[in-house]
Amino acid sequence: MSNQQNMEERLWSYLDGVCSGEERLFIDQLIATNLEWKTKYQELLELQDLLSHRLELDEPSMRFTQNIMEAISKHQIAPAAKSYFNKRIIWGIAGFFICTIIGFLIAGLAQINWSAASADSSTGINLNKIDFSKFYNSTYTTVFMMVNVILGLVLLDMFLRRPKTEVRGKK
Repeated sequence: MSNQQNMEERLWSYLDGVCSGEERLFIDQLIATNLEWKTKYQELLELQDLLSHRLELDEPSMRFTQNIMEAISKHQIAPAAKSYFNKRIIWGIAGFFICTIIGFLIAGLAQINWSAASADSSTGINLNKIDFSKFYNSTYTTVFMMVNVILGLVLLDMFLRRPKTEVRGKK
């Protein structure tokens, strides 16, 4: 198989005229003396002739583009992505996540013993005595918190990037 493939590669380079002079003379001798090379050369020569001269490419009609555009115009164009989503639902989801973050913070702060005074702390709160593992002990809680923080930052970014004309127009 590789000998056959090698023969075809060498014959194509011969037909295309990209082989060296010595290679060209060697292939000329093989075509003249070897029947297998001569047969393959004739096949490739016919194929090259067919590809370059006899094969006619089908061209689309002159109105092809216009016909396509007319066919598309008959269908209803999809509205912009802003109209796909109900803004109340988006704000509701954002509110849920914000409330969840606030709830986590309140639950974490509720574990602090505020009445215990510490001599080594200037604020009176010894953070080493707080047991965060009661609440923040699982991987799922950590991942959930990270996702909520990222979504909150995206919401803040959307709010801050909103054009001032849109804000004035709603008042």
